[in-house]
Amino acid sequence: MTILYSTLLCRALQQYQTLHDGSLPQPGNLEHANEVVQLATKINEEHQFVSDLAPFTVLLQQLAVGSSGLISPVCALTGGILAQEVLKACSGKFMPIMQWFYFDATETLASDPASLSIADVAPRGCRYDSQIAVYGREVQEKLSKLNTFLVGAGAIGCEMIKNWAMMGISTSSAGMTHVTDMDMIEKSNLSRQFLFRFKDINCLKSTTAVNAAKAMNPAFSAISYESKVAPETENFFNDPFFESLDFVCTALDNVEARLYIDQRCLFYNKPMLESGTLGTKGHTQVVVPHLTENYGATRDPPEKSIPVCTLKHFPNLIEHTLQWGREWFEEVFKQTADDCSFYVTSPSVEEFQTTYLANQQNMKLSTLQRMHDALVASRPRSYADCVVWARVKFEELFSNNVQQLLHNFPLDRITSTGTPFWGGAKKPPAPLTFDVEDSLHYSFVLSLSSLRASSYNVEVPSGAALDVVIRETVRITAVPAFRPKEGVKIPTTEEEAKSEGKEEGKEGSGSGSGEASRLMGMEDIEESCSAVLASLPTLDSFAGANVVSPIDFDKDVDAHMLVVSCVSNLRARNYSIPEADLHTSRGIAGKIPPAIATTTALVTGAICMEIFKVIQNFPVDKLFNSFNNLALPMFTTMEPEPPKVTETIVCGKPLKWTAWDRVDIQNPDMTLKELIDYMDSEYQVELTMLSSGVSILYSDFMNRKKMNERMSMKVKDVVVSVTKKELVVNQKYIILEMITNDKDTDEEVELPYLRFKLFE
Repeated sequence: MTILYSTLLCRALQQYQTLHDGSLPQPGNLEHANEVVQLATKINEEHQFVSDLAPFTVLLQQLAVGSSGLISPVCALTGGILAQEVLKACSGKFMPIMQWFYFDATETLASDPASLSIADVAPRGCRYDSQIAVYGREVQEKLSKLNTFLVGAGAIGCEMIKNWAMMGISTSSAGMTHVTDMDMIEKSNLSRQFLFRFKDINCLKSTTAVNAAKAMNPAFSAISYESKVAPETENFFNDPFFESLDFVCTALDNVEARLYIDQRCLFYNKPMLESGTLGTKGHTQVVVPHLTENYGATRDPPEKSIPVCTLKHFPNLIEHTLQWGREWFEEVFKQTADDCSFYVTSPSVEEFQTTYLANQQNMKLSTLQRMHDALVASRPRSYADCVVWARVKFEELFSNNVQQLLHNFPLDRITSTGTPFWGGAKKPPAPLTFDVEDSLHYSFVLSLSSLRASSYNVEVPSGAALDVVIRETVRITAVPAFRPKEGVKIPTTEEEAKSEGKEEGKEGSGSGSGEASRLMGMEDIEESCSAVLASLPTLDSFAGANVVSPIDFDKDVDAHMLVVSCVSNLRARNYSIPEADLHTSRGIAGKIPPAIATTTALVTGAICMEIFKVIQNFPVDKLFNSFNNLALPMFTTMEPEPPKVTETIVCGKPLKWTAWDRVDIQNPDMTLKELIDYMDSEYQVELTMLSSGVSILYSDFMNRKKMNERMSMKVKDVVVSVTKKELVVNQKYIILEMITNDKDTDEEVELPYLRFKLFE
């Protein structure tokens, strides 16, 4: 039915333009709009699109009144959908829209088309005239005065701040947009975060995005930050900051951060606009105080992590081998180098022991053994030494370790239940035999030895000389023959792996200290640590130089990704797992969520349409959460769920409250006695316990003398006295937890938390 009256409207508008020299109806002119309705009525009488046009008259008036308008979020939303359809036509990938696509946002408009006068929507000679033509001058002024907080300046953040600049948000002296993102721009961001350019790589996302938005609209007022929004920055993003905001918009890539922002919005009673994408899938959620449930009211189950035993011994997916490869990279090129750097730059061996090793008792022997290998046993003096090290590592990782696993669990092993051990998710591995002519084997040695050389500042040969050094060195390298170790215990379940970890922690052996140390007592471990430490070069021999430089893994650095990709694919070959190319490996190892610009445009357009509703204080039945999938394609909207109501019976009468409610005390000078009396008079309950965090400020069973002393004290003074912590000057409120009982029945009464004002 919507298709029919949209077709009617289009034809009526075409006829109107024909009659009026190509002009559309004047914004806000109801006479012009009624003329369009009359034309639509005539067309319907001729073609009988619908039997009764009366129910659609108001809608036709609304659409006609704003037909000359142009709304940036609508352009973003429909543009994302249409761009995806073009990609489908070009690639043949995903299902195209095989029918009419109809979209309107009439719920963002006033229900009465006559509520806006011609003066309200008349052009003002500004860049927002096309938006004023639809929503009127008053809405535009509200947009210009908004104080907003955008958390995240990635793909969604870039598109969001662009829309805000185009809409005229925060463009007056009373408005300000705050943008924070602690990340730097990486090369991989450029394909989906369109405010960034190649020259911006390694610059702050927030600052770059703000500058780009200001270039689009010089009147746009915005401040950028590089601080994480978390408990440790609450002194910065404090009470005055949040109280000044009109709403908070999240553009985050993790649930934990969203949940924290949600709690802050609950505390300050601020709307929260939330959106996210995953490839062609996108969702939006609008959270409005007291009208909708908060973001954290319903949540998906946490994503399952890869079991340790699967990661270490029984991988069956390329994701497992890539995760293993990245962790191995971090240990070899980052952690070990950090350990060595701290040792080399320490004033003395004794200080190294007390300030560094003492903080990692459970890993002390493992740390020292890795340091000995890096500084003594395998310390390279030439590029050929790096090649030797890489060749030995190949044998250790992809042959010896696999042979040890098969020694513990032979291919014909039968479990206690009579079933084959190797089967199902447990893929039986096969050791690899090194072949310099195998491109993957060669790439492993080349990438690993080159990265190690850069870590030790060793010169790398160039051109044909590099190939000669590698081939000649691996040919003459003597690789020790494998000898299986007896008594090695390999966990086969997650429970065994966790139990093994606890035992290693108790014994101080760590994960990389070998099976021999597993059986050592504490005295033996300390003796071994002392022996390894004594075998390290003296600090004087380094003369303060940084012998080995730590390398932080960066998915956008090809040298790093080549190492991780080679390690992953060789391990995958061990277990007959399909290998992944460098591009696919980069996405998985870098934990890059699949994101495309079309979905980003769709969700940001949809969430910006909700801003028009929020600032006009529309009821909940006009607010929309959306769930979309451009691949299917599927577009759905639904009304947000109302907040869950808790009903408490106080003195026989029901008291209802939600997560948005609290007991609010605005008198900083209130004494403890006055607070108890206030709860008695306002809620007819007896306050039996009051606490701040883990500190009990008052209880009905406490010492009477202490109770009497505190009764006359101000509540905030009691907090300072009990917690032994001074109040933070810019902390305006403190949360106090209460236990209250019904005065008549003496039964416990559940009430929301108490927010107590500390300073005016």
